[in-house]
Amino acid sequence: MIGARSLSANAVPIDPPDSAPRRRYTTAMTAPTTAAAELAIRARRAAFNRAIAEGDAAAIGPILARDCVMVTGTDSAVIAGRNAQVKVWQREFAAPRRLLYVRTPGTITVSPVEPIALEEGAWQGSETDAATPAASGRYTAKWREAGGHWLIEAEIFVTLG
Repeated sequence: MIGARSLSANAVPIDPPDSAPRRRYTTAMTAPTTAAAELAIRARRAAFNRAIAEGDAAAIGPILARDCVMVTGTDSAVIAGRNAQVKVWQREFAAPRRLLYVRTPGTITVSPVEPIALEEGAWQGSETDAATPAASGRYTAKWREAGGHWLIEAEIFVTLG
């Protein structure tokens, strides 16, 4: 269960930084409209939720930045790097009784000066046949636009229920 059970054994060092320099918006390059960026991020989150529901770890990889970091909700285990996160999801999907996680975005704040955004919302993990969540809470995610795609750079989860 990502976010609810201990994942400390799965923590790995952060991948080396991308070789491409980070892009900053300048007067010669306009920031994407807030509405378009928010819609793109919501679509990427929906794709991530769909990949979890379908148990498709390969579909999660392209949504994550290479050096992304996830801090889990209960024990604050750090899962660092795209490859490490995909491996954690593969193990999760192979579990005989796994939880189905859904992240529901509330607000998305797009930076007017950098190609980044902050997503804040609620998450829950439920067994497939359960009427109520086994675990739930709040999360934040930092997104970065790179190469025309929004990628998750960091996620922090807090277990509240």
